[in-house]
Amino acid sequence: MSRNQNSGGPSANTRGKKRTHTDVNEPVIRKAELQEIIAKEIKDAIPTIIAAMKENENSNPENTVTKAKEVSGSNNENIEASSAKRFRTEGCSYKTFQSCKPPEFAGTEGAVVALRWLEKIEAVLAISKCAEEDMVLYASNSFKDGALEWWNSIIQTKGRTNAYAMTWESFRDLVTRKFCPMNEKEQIERKFLTHRMIGAGHREYTSKYFEYARLVPHLVTPESNLISRYIWGLVSEIRDMVKAAMPQTIDSAVELAGLLTDGMVRTQEEKKSREAIQKVDQSSKRPAGKFVKKEGGSGTFPHCKTCGKKHLGKCNRAKYCSHCKMMGHSLEECRRKVMVTCFNCNEPGHYRNECPKLNKVSGTSGAGNSGAKADTNTKKTTRAFVLNAKEAADMPDVITGTFLINNVYAKVLFDSGANQSFIDYEFCKLLNEPLVKLEKPYQVETANGDVVKVDEVLINGKITLFKHNIPVKFLPMKLAGFDVVIGMDWLVTNQACILCDTKSIEVRVPTGGKLIIKGDKPTNNVGIISMIKATKYLNKGCLAYLVSVTTEDQEKKKLKDVPVVADFPDVFPDELPGLPPEREVEFNINLVPCTAPIAKSPYRLAPTEMKELKKQLDELLEKCFIRPSSSPWGAPILFVKKKDGSMRMCIDYRELNKVTIKNKYPLPRIDDLFDQLQGACHFSKIDLRSGYHQLKVQEEDIPKTAFRTRYGHYEFTVMPFGLTNAPAAFMDMMNRICKPYLDKFIIVFIDDILIYSKTPEDHAIHLRTLLELLRHEKLYAKFSKCDFWLTEVQFLGHVINAQGIQVDPSKIEAITKWENPKSPTEVRSFLGWAGYYRRFIQNFSRIAVPLTSLTRKSVKFEWGTKQIEAFQILKDKLTHAPILALPEGVEDFVVYCDASHTGLGCVLMQRNKVIAYASRQLKTHEKNYVTHDLELGTIIFALKLWRHYLYGVHFTIYTDHKSLKYIFNQKELNMRQRRWMETLNDYDCEIIYHEGKANVVADALSRKEIEKPRRVRTLRLELQVDLFNQIKEAQKQAQEDENKEKEGMKGMIEQLVKGDDEILRINTRIWGTT
Repeated sequence: MSRNQNSGGPSANTRGKKRTHTDVNEPVIRKAELQEIIAKEIKDAIPTIIAAMKENENSNPENTVTKAKEVSGSNNENIEASSAKRFRTEGCSYKTFQSCKPPEFAGTEGAVVALRWLEKIEAVLAISKCAEEDMVLYASNSFKDGALEWWNSIIQTKGRTNAYAMTWESFRDLVTRKFCPMNEKEQIERKFLTHRMIGAGHREYTSKYFEYARLVPHLVTPESNLISRYIWGLVSEIRDMVKAAMPQTIDSAVELAGLLTDGMVRTQEEKKSREAIQKVDQSSKRPAGKFVKKEGGSGTFPHCKTCGKKHLGKCNRAKYCSHCKMMGHSLEECRRKVMVTCFNCNEPGHYRNECPKLNKVSGTSGAGNSGAKADTNTKKTTRAFVLNAKEAADMPDVITGTFLINNVYAKVLFDSGANQSFIDYEFCKLLNEPLVKLEKPYQVETANGDVVKVDEVLINGKITLFKHNIPVKFLPMKLAGFDVVIGMDWLVTNQACILCDTKSIEVRVPTGGKLIIKGDKPTNNVGIISMIKATKYLNKGCLAYLVSVTTEDQEKKKLKDVPVVADFPDVFPDELPGLPPEREVEFNINLVPCTAPIAKSPYRLAPTEMKELKKQLDELLEKCFIRPSSSPWGAPILFVKKKDGSMRMCIDYRELNKVTIKNKYPLPRIDDLFDQLQGACHFSKIDLRSGYHQLKVQEEDIPKTAFRTRYGHYEFTVMPFGLTNAPAAFMDMMNRICKPYLDKFIIVFIDDILIYSKTPEDHAIHLRTLLELLRHEKLYAKFSKCDFWLTEVQFLGHVINAQGIQVDPSKIEAITKWENPKSPTEVRSFLGWAGYYRRFIQNFSRIAVPLTSLTRKSVKFEWGTKQIEAFQILKDKLTHAPILALPEGVEDFVVYCDASHTGLGCVLMQRNKVIAYASRQLKTHEKNYVTHDLELGTIIFALKLWRHYLYGVHFTIYTDHKSLKYIFNQKELNMRQRRWMETLNDYDCEIIYHEGKANVVADALSRKEIEKPRRVRTLRLELQVDLFNQIKEAQKQAQEDENKEKEGMKGMIEQLVKGDDEILRINTRIWGTT
């Protein structure tokens, strides 16, 4: 100071240095002083503030609360405003955001994972100081798989700018609605509301409570709800004390509950210690009128060498109980003694390992080498009497409950009837503990008398009772209703006592204390009261609950239980994840030229249908399958009831279909599909989920799919149901996708896929190949409608198995219940339905002649006796239709042909098994054919129909028209016969004559006697011995006057020449009649 004054003031450099010195040192001193002053002032002011608040609260509590809320609200608003301002101004780059390692989200793990992802991503956004306008952009880049597809559909619907411009609250609500289904939310809420503290597990209870609370924030706001629900879940010993303290914050409630829990534990431990000390100090029973000195006393009583104390009389410490393992009393005096029976000698009073007879045997066997061998070969036996949950509930000496086994919750049965402890195979896998091989396997006798061999043991098992982990060894086997059975080996080792009246167990723990385990009590049956009594109870103010009861399918199949399929859960989602990907095929609608847009007025709907319409529109919009439209096209909608009672929304595209150019892409023939199944024994059937919705509509054709509703005008972005070219387009897509495997082990009909194999090993490979293909193409199936690993499958209205193909009984049920038709239209409907199975009915066309005649325009409809008879015959034949075999190879085909004046009929057989029937009625001009031409025409009909079976292979044709046997050598043929011979010459066939009496077809149809056709052939050979005599007799009958006109012999008698054998010939060839 003096130097500065002498110089007349500080120089610039000096001032700069002075300031530098002040900036470095002064703030440190001032900050420390300031902190000390603030801390002291706050400490002095807190009691005064609390007293003032209580005084204000007593005088006007409402006003105090209001002011507090106003102050709190204003503070929160200021904090939020400043926080939002900070987010908007600071911001961060995407690289900075990525450096915080944001978690990825696939959207397939359920509601809990979705909510936790939101928590983690919000934490990352806060840590990286992300700007509010970038939150949605950065967070959505963490999506993958199904979540990414869903987000892309949102972008496509709302537009990229609008999607990324939404607020974080809107984004969070959108994610929650999509990936947190209502049923999962309700399940989390139920777990939270029923969460309880168990024993002294305060820390576990609190941790789990806050974990649930984060997932259900709406249940814990305001904080008073969080506090009250926390207190409600505490154990009863401390709940009332915490509640009486009225904690104002959740932290104070948790701290208080922790202190009380520790105190409770200390009290229980002190009590147990006192009890243990008292038991130790009680050296013996005192004789009446005499005083016994305790250990360390200076009495005149003699010193006992047994117990080390001074007392008179006999020392009770010498007694040892073999049941409870305690000193001071014998087995007969034991209060915990239960009647036990030895499994070795069947005598009461001891266990098998204490059996004197067993000890003698073991001692003898161990004396020499031969005894050692015998002992090695002896198998241990054990029993597991109660292994059924239903039986266990009614047994007085068994206890059930849920306990931790190796930190995994398990349903446990304490069973005194089982002398070993057991664990279920499937549950054992969850523990991830190794199994040890036994030197001597156990023979386990179950309750139903079965004996199961067990050669492994789990030695690292432990059961958690409160905080005590007690070791237990388990034998793994299949259990019914329980995960674990605790048997007598554990009960004896831990000195457990079963109390039947209270359904509880007393167990000694390693620390010397005693635990009381209370099991689950059986629930009482619900009583039934009348409606009058129920009304009276309601009038008295009793509580009533309305419960909706639904039955569950106990045998409902689960995806995880199906081999191979369990590895592909993503192929069987509950709902389609969103818009399908870009595919090689897209659905297009080509219209007739110069077609104007067509729009129809909406149909009127019932109120229930309107409600269902709104619901289904929301679902379709959420999946982006439809979008709002301004198209000039518009079709009305209507609803149709499904089999399960739900409503299906149908769009009436009839007007659009009329002006659509039909797609000529061929659908496969059902017969051709079944021909590929020859030799198959194992089948799996896959039905695609909403198959049409997995194919996109071309962008320019989307407006044509528009439909009109009460709630707006919409159009489809995916292929809808009801369009005329939809099946052909979908079939085209499926054929392209499955092309490498078609007709090898897969057949496809629109959205139905059938996998077929000859062996289980092949079927596993084929099934995995197809599921990998569906996964790669992002095609999804409906698991509930799929069937796997079948030996008999229902496919396209038929039942297929290793024996062949037959009519599906469920499909022909409608035919068997069909009432008599009353119009030509109803007759056509019946014939069309029954005609689908005509390959199963011999001479279908002939039988149906009376019915088909009624469908002609010029014929009056008269339902007479012939029609009734034909109608009933067809129904009966469909009901008892035979099994048709599938072709095996290309050899041994046989065709049986027959013709009449009403129609043609033929049968295809292979190795005495019927492959197919075929028949048709005669056309008008065919009725003028001679018998020779009709029989030859039947053969041509069969060859054309079964060309895919018969072309290029050798086969045999049987006909009852003998002259056809020589058709290949006949020189004079008419024009029709020449044309047919050109067709016949393309085949390698042999025509054989057989009489109608032989009835080979009828015998072969039964397929019950394989030797029958052989007897027929033998009969044919025997008849040929007398063939010439039969020919002579037939020629004589043909020359009679009444037969000449029938046989068409006009002008032919003069050409006949009789030979030496008296047989008539024409042009050196034997003349035969028809």
